[in-house]
Amino acid sequence: MQRVGLKAGAFIALLAFSWAAPITGAALSSATRKPASKVSPNSNQRTTVEVPGPVRIRDVRGRGLLVSVWLNHQGPFTFAVDTGAGVTLVGADVARRAGLAGKSGRRVSIGGLSNAIATSGEETTLDDVALGVPNNLTRSGQRAFIVTTLPRGLDGILDPTETFAPLGYVIDIAGGALVALDSTTRLRPGNEPEGGTVVRWIREGGDKRPFVRLGDSRLALIDTGSGFGLGVTGTVVGSGAANHRKNDSVRDLNGGAVEARRVEPTTVSIGSLVLRNVPTEVLIGAHDEAPVILGRGALYPFRITFDPVSRLIEIAPSRER
Repeated sequence: MQRVGLKAGAFIALLAFSWAAPITGAALSSATRKPASKVSPNSNQRTTVEVPGPVRIRDVRGRGLLVSVWLNHQGPFTFAVDTGAGVTLVGADVARRAGLAGKSGRRVSIGGLSNAIATSGEETTLDDVALGVPNNLTRSGQRAFIVTTLPRGLDGILDPTETFAPLGYVIDIAGGALVALDSTTRLRPGNEPEGGTVVRWIREGGDKRPFVRLGDSRLALIDTGSGFGLGVTGTVVGSGAANHRKNDSVRDLNGGAVEARRVEPTTVSIGSLVLRNVPTEVLIGAHDEAPVILGRGALYPFRITFDPVSRLIEIAPSRER
C-alpha cells in the first residue's frame, strides 16, 4: 500500500477550533465561466483554459470554510476548502452516489496530525466537478481519494490548489468568496498591497501545499482548514505559556488524539506584514514532522491570493472588513 504524506488527517483535528467571525457582505452573483489563455511551459503554444466563476463560501464554526460541490451532476455536497490538505478527499457515500470508481490496486495510507496508524483511502479521478452552482465546472481529471471517515456534517474536503490547477485562486474569508485567477493575472515580487505583503510560495519536494517563511525563519503552512491562529508542535511559545488557559483533546482521521494547549497570543511576521495578538496553540502529541500552522484565526481579516505559476502568495486586507 502506498503511503501519502498528507496533512489531511490534521484537518480533522483542527476543525474543532475556530475563532473566525461570521461572514458579512452581499452574496455573490451566479457563477459564470470564461475562457483564459495560458502558455505551455514546454513551448510557446497558447492554449485555452476555462476559468470557473466565483463562488460563495461559508465560514461555519467547527467545520471550516464550506462550499457546495456537484460531482457527476450529483449534489449539492458540502465540502470544506482546505489549502493544507494536499489532496481532495471524498466521502465513501458521496462517491457511491456520484458513481466514482476507485482505481484497482490504488489504495493509499493517509497520515494525520497524530502518531496514530494512518487511515486508508482509495484513489479516484474526478471528471465532472462544479462549485457553487451545478454548471460552474472546474477542470476534469482531478485526483482525489475516497475515505470512509470524515467530520460530521462534511461530505468531503476540497484542495483548491488541485481543483484550480493550473490556475491560481483567491480565498477571501471575510468576504465569503472563492475565486479562480485568470491565467493572465500574475503576482509580482515587491508589488505589495497596502496593509499586506507578497511572499514566496515555498514547496518542499513534490509537496504543493502553500508554505511561507515567517520572520523568525520557520516554515509555516497556510491552512484554511484550521481554525487556529498559530499552531506549533511541542514548543513553549510566548512569555505566558506556562499559565495556559485552556486544553482541548481533538482527534484526527486516524482516531489518534492530540492535545491543543492555548498559550498567550503571539506576534507573527510574514514578509512585511506583522500580525499581532495571534491566537496560539501548542500541539502536544503531534508527530515530529507536523508543520507550523497558520490558520483562519490569523488569516480571517485577509484576502489571500495563491499564484502557482509565479510561486507567490499575496496576503491583503479583505474589502469586507
